[in-house]
Amino acid sequence: MNDTIFVLNCGSSSIKFQLIEPHSHEVILKGLAENIGSKRCQIKHAGGTLSLPGTGYEEVIAAILELLQPYQADIKGIGHRVVHGGEHFSESALITDEVIAKIKDCNSLAPLHNPANLKGIEIFRKSFPMLPNVAVFDTAFHMSLQKQAYLYAIAYEHYEKFHVRRYGFHGTSHRFITMEAEKLLPHAKNIIIAHLGNGASVCAVKNGKSVDTSMGFTPLEGLVMGTRSGDIDPGMLPFLGKKLDLNTEGLLQMLNKESGLLGISGISSDMRLLEEEMEKGNKQATLAIEIFCYRLAKYIASYEVPTGGADALIFTGGIGENSPLIRKKVIDLLPSFTLDTKLHQNLARGQAGIISSKGKTIGVIPTNEELLIAKDTDDIRRKL
Repeated sequence: MNDTIFVLNCGSSSIKFQLIEPHSHEVILKGLAENIGSKRCQIKHAGGTLSLPGTGYEEVIAAILELLQPYQADIKGIGHRVVHGGEHFSESALITDEVIAKIKDCNSLAPLHNPANLKGIEIFRKSFPMLPNVAVFDTAFHMSLQKQAYLYAIAYEHYEKFHVRRYGFHGTSHRFITMEAEKLLPHAKNIIIAHLGNGASVCAVKNGKSVDTSMGFTPLEGLVMGTRSGDIDPGMLPFLGKKLDLNTEGLLQMLNKESGLLGISGISSDMRLLEEEMEKGNKQATLAIEIFCYRLAKYIASYEVPTGGADALIFTGGIGENSPLIRKKVIDLLPSFTLDTKLHQNLARGQAGIISSKGKTIGVIPTNEELLIAKDTDDIRRKL
């Protein structure tokens, strides 16, 4: 086995992990721990499913470490996905005590995720004290935004005192796609990326740098998503709070977990199921899809401004890579882009390719955030 990098993505109640050879891109071990702390806690991996009812974070990571034992001699670094780096980090960083202090400083900006990320960092630094641990931040790619793009039109002192600004997320995916687009579309200097999954965001990239993005201070802003509302009128919140007798926590629960495709359709947050229901004539499923595509097309069209005129539009993420229906519906709403029907139909699901033959380029590129984390970790450890 060649040198490998272990990639850890600790969420609030789940942990994704992969052992990757960053040059061949081979995945040696891959798994998901979910429902941590509940009776349904389990780890799924290629060797089967390990049931761990009621198990907490430390015990789950201990079980993951056991799965790693046969491969430990070849592991050369640990890459950690960290959701929020605030304004501290514009690139990935070797984890030191100082870096950990800065990540903790961002806990208030990502209270569900950063503490979980830090827990994984703490345990793996102790478990592999001789290996470099590297933090790769969701927000780092968007630190190239200028003030006109990242500031909100509220009192400037709120930015100065509380760091209220657009941070953007999905940065590892948008950076990966930017790098892959340079290979697939070397002529395209200014691109718009649509990362479409249960969470969804658009990013405007100019000469390799993020210049605008749809997610904001939190991942709630922007597009219609699986269960998130995306953009709304903030004046709606006190109105609904009174009507539904909801406090701030209840309103945030509604906007993050009960809205989006699920809220409109009343059926599911899963686009695959909604497409099936639309084919059966379900009006609410059809409406949810139409709103999703309309909002997305509006965002894409608006990003002609920060790119100075986009050369290409790239679809990625679970929906972007695998739903020809959604891609076609969105492109049909964009007069500056033209789909090549034959190329579109012949592109296999989950494959990279160009689906336009004239005018501005339209492409599909599968994302791979874990590979990006592994490559960043490998690059940093080789410089030590």
